[in-house]
Amino acid sequence: MATRRVLITFPAGLAGKPLTYSLVKEFDLVINILFARITPNEEGKLILEIGNSSLEQVEQGINFLRSQGVQVETLARAISWNEKECIHCGACTAVCRPKALALDLDSWELSFDQSKCIICGLCTTACPLGILKETF
Repeated sequence: MATRRVLITFPAGLAGKPLTYSLVKEFDLVINILFARITPNEEGKLILEIGNSSLEQVEQGINFLRSQGVQVETLARAISWNEKECIHCGACTAVCRPKALALDLDSWELSFDQSKCIICGLCTTACPLGILKETF
């Protein structure tokens, strides 16, 4: 499946418009909401992972969002983790709201699920060894 991670920012007037519904219904896209901050009558932000078997279909959905007055930015950033140097202290898990970084309670081993990461960067400052880094 072809996927793109995007940050969409929409003006206050579009907060009530069913944009993600349109992406699913009209463009046959799979939508995974990774982060959302939506307040009525205020600017809203969503980080979405948008997927389909066709990258062309994904692009059509993104173009639809733009035609509705939504600002769309492709997320090219990622968080990298040097597992070999990690001491599994868990400091990063305290700031990881989407639970992309987690400690296994049986083995006390840290795991990193990149698919849950919203690339907020908080873990990079929480890591005492500096082995979590933001890449572009």
